[in-house]
Amino acid sequence: MSKITGFLEVDRELPKTRDTQTRIEDYKELYIPHTEELTCKQASRCMDCGVPFCHNACPLGNMIPEFNDAVYNEDWNKAADLLLETNNFPEFTGRICPAPCEGSCVLGINREPVAIELIEKSIIEKAFESDYIKPNVPENRSTQKVAIIGSGPAGLAAADQLNKAGYNVTVFERDSEPGGLLRYGIPDFKLEKWVVERRVNLMKQEGIQFVTDCNVGFTITGDRILSEYDAMVLAGGSTIPRDINITGRNLKGVHFAMEFLAQQNKIVSGIEFKEEAISATDKHVIVIGGGDTGSDCIGTSKRQGAKSIVQFELLTEPPKDRSQGNPWPEWPLIFRTSSSHEEGCTRKWSILTKAFVGNKKGEVEGIQTVDIEWKENKFEEIEGTEKTYPCDLALLAVGFLHPQKEGLLTQLNIELDVRGNVIVDKYRTTKEAVFAAGDIHRGQSLVVWAIQEGREAAKAVDGYLSKKNKT
Repeated sequence: MSKITGFLEVDRELPKTRDTQTRIEDYKELYIPHTEELTCKQASRCMDCGVPFCHNACPLGNMIPEFNDAVYNEDWNKAADLLLETNNFPEFTGRICPAPCEGSCVLGINREPVAIELIEKSIIEKAFESDYIKPNVPENRSTQKVAIIGSGPAGLAAADQLNKAGYNVTVFERDSEPGGLLRYGIPDFKLEKWVVERRVNLMKQEGIQFVTDCNVGFTITGDRILSEYDAMVLAGGSTIPRDINITGRNLKGVHFAMEFLAQQNKIVSGIEFKEEAISATDKHVIVIGGGDTGSDCIGTSKRQGAKSIVQFELLTEPPKDRSQGNPWPEWPLIFRTSSSHEEGCTRKWSILTKAFVGNKKGEVEGIQTVDIEWKENKFEEIEGTEKTYPCDLALLAVGFLHPQKEGLLTQLNIELDVRGNVIVDKYRTTKEAVFAAGDIHRGQSLVVWAIQEGREAAKAVDGYLSKKNKT
């Protein structure tokens, strides 16, 4: 490394965020633009650690010490080349990845880890700003065609890799715009949609075709797709949400988190929707679920002008520091405060939702709960802790079960595992010429894993088609 003593001389520093009272007035990104000097100084903190555990923690295997060194030496083009060699979309991961690489940073053993996510985002944005990123159209095209079903991160990554290999790629998306979770699930204050559109437009210029408003399995059959294409990649994600089947679940005002988030994303983008509007304005909002999706619901509710926001979490409150059973380089299971939490909400831990309470109009007006105690991975209700919280809007953010089975998976007779996910063998499904990538077979996971899966599925498709072409 060029700055051997950098980690001793420079403290971890991230860009400043906009004031909480200011940023809740809009859906713009919360970070204030920062200087190149800040990024270079942070890159200097990367140690000559011998064995960079960040490599192992990153699903994509990003060459982190190498691009940090390039940034420190202000060789931004080299840094971009190194980053793009393993990551198709660093502008996404640099904004929304929880950065497992930082959790395994060697410097993080006894100091704050290197700000890898910040550096990654800075590299790709510098590359776009300097026009270093240009359409890269393959010089030679195969006659073989590949259909990608779903335009989330897994589908986009598979499409990008296969296009680079010279295949004719068409991406089918059931919504009106490409992007999947990136466009309709993640709020703009974390990922503004011009970032997604910029990448999709680049991919179009490189020759990838996008067909929107096309729900494969309904708008068009899977068999027809297979008759027109040489291979298919299923990248539809894990879309069936986990429900809470308790008394009052059917009351008006109880919604899945993605129904709420997708609507607001469409409103920000000026996209019309037919469903009844879901609004947190002047309401007592309760978010059930303590993960990232729950956090997104908090930030969105705050911007809509909720009267109050409470978040329920079934698990116990995590410790401030690593426990003895959670040593480095494992992902640190510690207490975290998101930008949405900073904007204002009440967090409740070890709490079980027992019932939704409704009024005579069939609208939710409260939630009955009880505190719980965890013993040997099981919980017990604590007698005498029953309580009813006021609630006009309940948002269920408790994860996803499996992909949608009706339609395409049923038509193609794709075999599923006991959890309802697509069975694969090296990304090949049980159906000839059909592959799968991302949450549709992996189960609910991270965007960075989806990109990795898309890349690997594309490699499997290339191997299949290359072999088929020789026979």
